[in-house]
Amino acid sequence: MSHVLPALLLGGCCLLGLVLVPLGLPGLWIMVAGIVGYGWLTDFRSVGVATIGAALGLAFLGEIVEAWLGFRLARAYGGSRRAAWGALAGGLVGAATGVPVPIVGSVIGAFVGSFVGAALFEYSSSRTTGTAVRAGWGAVLGRAAAAAAKIALGVVIAVLCVVAVLRT
Repeated sequence: MSHVLPALLLGGCCLLGLVLVPLGLPGLWIMVAGIVGYGWLTDFRSVGVATIGAALGLAFLGEIVEAWLGFRLARAYGGSRRAAWGALAGGLVGAATGVPVPIVGSVIGAFVGSFVGAALFEYSSSRTTGTAVRAGWGAVLGRAAAAAAKIALGVVIAVLCVVAVLRT
């Protein structure tokens, strides 16, 4: 099989993945699937266990960083441990439910959910509005930082893709 079609499919997966990451969708996992698919289509001549393992590791790291940053920044902005868990839960619920806006609804929902979750959980324990709002703001900043970190990891995975194509 010619290497043009697999390379185009891999490139498409990488571009799609990079577009989906800021939308809160599983872009890194689409990129990983693209690498595995490219390897399969080329009989794993230039993509081996190390490349696939590196891509999988980076994708898992992206998920861990995403969860940790919202949690950590809610705490850094004065929220309690409870606020941090509220940011995590609210972000997940917000992303899952989204808002009725096509494509970016899950992003908006994740940001709003992180804020509301952190603020409500903090307010329920501290009964201080200012602290609750600061914790919510920290959760929003954490969500934004997580998106930036995942985009950076996506770029690294894309570089792995380019290296795999060039080795063929």
